[in-house]
Amino acid sequence: MKLLDQVRVKIKFLHYSDETAKIYVYWIKQYILFHHKRHPADMGKNEIEQFLSHLATHRNVAASTQNQAFNALLFLYNKVLDISLENKNINALRAKQRVHLPTVLSSKEIKHLIVQFQDNIYKLITQTIYGCGLRISEAMNLRIKDLDFDYNRIIIWDSKSLDDRSLPMPQRLIEPFNQLIAKNKIAHDLDLSKGHGTVELPNALKRKYPNADKEFKWQYLFQMNNVSKDPKTGIMRRHHVLESTYNRNLKKAVIKSGINKKITAHTLRHSYATHLLQAGIDVRTIQELLGHKNLETTMIYTHVVKELSQKNRFSPLDYI
Repeated sequence: MKLLDQVRVKIKFLHYSDETAKIYVYWIKQYILFHHKRHPADMGKNEIEQFLSHLATHRNVAASTQNQAFNALLFLYNKVLDISLENKNINALRAKQRVHLPTVLSSKEIKHLIVQFQDNIYKLITQTIYGCGLRISEAMNLRIKDLDFDYNRIIIWDSKSLDDRSLPMPQRLIEPFNQLIAKNKIAHDLDLSKGHGTVELPNALKRKYPNADKEFKWQYLFQMNNVSKDPKTGIMRRHHVLESTYNRNLKKAVIKSGINKKITAHTLRHSYATHLLQAGIDVRTIQELLGHKNLETTMIYTHVVKELSQKNRFSPLDYI
C-alpha cells in the first residue's frame, strides 16, 4: 500500500474528520515533494526542520498553518511509520504568531441576532451553539442520545482526543429540544416504513452494533428535512444539517440584524466564553466547558474581558 493511502487508512481508523484527513495528506505530500520524493522513513529531524523553516521564510505561511503542517508530520511519524519524535527537540524558524482578540457580541447583540431567525431549526442551532459554547461541527454532530434530560446536560463525544465533556443544558431549550425530538421521531418512523431510516455511524461502532444505525437514539438532532444519498456509501439516509447551509442562514440573520461586526458561528462560541467570564465563572471551568486542551487557549478571553471593561475605556479627548 502506498504511503499516502496508509495515512488515509490510519486517519479513518482513528476517526479523524474528513477535513483533517485532507489537510494531513496535503502537508505530508508537500513534505515529500520538498525533499525530492525521498521516503519519510529515510528522513527525520533535520529534514522536518528544513521543511518547516521553508514554510516560514519562503512561503510566508501563518503560524497556525505552520503548526498544522508540523502536526501532520508528527502524525505521519508517530502513528503511521511508528517512529517517535518525542525526544528529537525539533527546532525550526517559526512563523510569526499573529495575536488578535476574537470578535465578541454583547448579550444584547446576541438576543437581537437570535430574533432575526424564524422559529425554525436554524434559530435552535444558533441558541445551542451560543448556549453551550459549541464548535459548529459539535452542534451538527449532536445525536438524540447526547441530550440527557434527567440530568439537564448535553454530552459532547470527542472521538479524536477521547476527551468527552458534559455541558449544562440551557433551561429555555428543554422544550424546543423535546419538540424537535418528537418531530424527528415521526420522520424516522416514516423513513423506516420506506426502507430507509439508517444513519451514519463510526466504523467501529457499526461493526460492534450492526443494527444501531436504525435506532432512533443514534439519529442526528439537527437533521435535514429529506433523505439524500450518502456520497460515501450510496445509501439513502437522513443526514445532519450541513455547516454550509447553517452558515448561509446565519449570514442572512446577521445582515437583517444590522450588527456591523464580522460574525461567524465561532463568534457565538467566543461570546459564550466571554460572557461566562464576565459572570464570574473561573477560567479553568471555562476551559473544561470549551474543551480546550491548553489553558493558554482559554486565557485569551481574560484579555477580551479586560479590554471590554469600562474602567479601561477612556480617551484624553474627553477630559479637555
